[in-house]
Amino acid sequence: MPLHVPPAPAPALRSVLTALGSPTAVRESPAAALRAHQGPLSPDHPLPVHVWDDVSQAGPPRTRLAGWRFLVRGGERAVAAAEARLTADGWTFSHFCDGPYVAATERALQQAESLTAPYQPRLLSVPELYMLTLWLHHDLAADGAAGVPATGDLLVPLAPAPPGIASHLPQRIADLLPRLTLRLGPAPLLREPA
Repeated sequence: MPLHVPPAPAPALRSVLTALGSPTAVRESPAAALRAHQGPLSPDHPLPVHVWDDVSQAGPPRTRLAGWRFLVRGGERAVAAAEARLTADGWTFSHFCDGPYVAATERALQQAESLTAPYQPRLLSVPELYMLTLWLHHDLAADGAAGVPATGDLLVPLAPAPPGIASHLPQRIADLLPRLTLRLGPAPLLREPA
C-alpha cells in the first residue's frame, strides 16, 4: 500500500534546494558521503520530524514539530539527509547529516510500502532514549506538522535502536510505549561490597 507522504512547506524545500545548490555548503558539510558523491543530488521523501520529550510522562504521548528532514538522493540511493527548521524568520536550512539513520530511514520507508494498510510517514525522535523511529500515522488527511501519536499508529525503530528494542520491527505505539517507559525506569540501587 503506498505511503501518503505529507507535502513539506515550500520554504523548507526551497531552503534545502538552495543548500544543495551551494558548492560551499556541500563541500563543508560534516556528511562525508555527501561530500564524496559525484553527480546530481536531489531532496526526496520529505518527513516531518517530531520530538517526544518526556516518554515517562503519563497519558498520551506529547510531541512537537522540530523540522522537516529530506533524504538526499544521489543516484539510486540516499547518501545523506538535509534538515530544515522553523525559525522566527521562517523555514531555514539547518544541516546535512549522514550515518546509520539515513540508510535505516530508507529501509524503513521501503518496509512500510509493503504494509497492507496505508499510512502517513513521519519521523519521531525520542531523545531520552537516543532513539529515532519512523512513525506511521493512521490519519492520511492529517497535517504532517500536527498531531499526536494514536494507539493504532505504528512505530518502526531505526537502527541502531536502544538495547531491548528491535530495529525495523513495526510495532503499535500502544505495545511499544510500556517498553520505552520501562527503559527509563529508575536505576537500580548499587550496594557497596561488604
